[in-house]
Amino acid sequence: MTGPQICPGPDPLSGLGRRVLIVEDERRLAGLLREALRRGGYQVDLAHDGVQGLLLAQAGGYDVVVLDIMLPGLSGYRMLEQLRAGGHDVPVVMLTAKDGEYDELDAFELGADDYVTKPFSTLVLLARLATVTRRRIATPLLVLGRLRLETAAHKAWVDEREVVLSAREYALLSYLVARPGHAVSKQELLDEVWLEHYADPNLVEVCVAGLRRKIGAELVETVRGVGYRIAEVRG
Repeated sequence: MTGPQICPGPDPLSGLGRRVLIVEDERRLAGLLREALRRGGYQVDLAHDGVQGLLLAQAGGYDVVVLDIMLPGLSGYRMLEQLRAGGHDVPVVMLTAKDGEYDELDAFELGADDYVTKPFSTLVLLARLATVTRRRIATPLLVLGRLRLETAAHKAWVDEREVVLSAREYALLSYLVARPGHAVSKQELLDEVWLEHYADPNLVEVCVAGLRRKIGAELVETVRGVGYRIAEVRG
């Protein structure tokens, strides 16, 4: 299987602005986060309930959303669900006091891109935000069989049909596309896409299942006992 075609494009860093929306009902914490992220170079907007947060996120223009789960008006889960249902693919980092395995899996299944548990260091949050935004600024365009990925714009097409992917789904797909013919283990995906060596492998399965629903099950092959491989299916 031949490698993906890499097509030239504009400098993905050119004119890059980093705008973040923080949706957090604890006003003191929201204020502290705003100041920390401003010092980190972000332009920051705040919302203190899920309804207001959803309206702002739907208006667009944000590079990333920091979203608490326990919110008045509309929970973070429901806000994320409605955001994704409306076709908005802005990266979302969930922020919560919960630390249960199923909370994390639920968040990723709904389309979250990362998950930070309170209490946390602002340096950790800054690192997570840098990771999810950096996924958008790699190779401008990858073409493999029926798949076309425009990484700078975070867009993907199957044949001529554009598919809306979360940042995590896009990162997973682009990692596989860059390695045609190679079976990639769940642990490698956790290390390189999730950047968490000890995360639950079920997170990979949930993400792959969502990806298959969107691009077609035949494009992501399961290699038993190993992991996953992209299939170069030609139209």
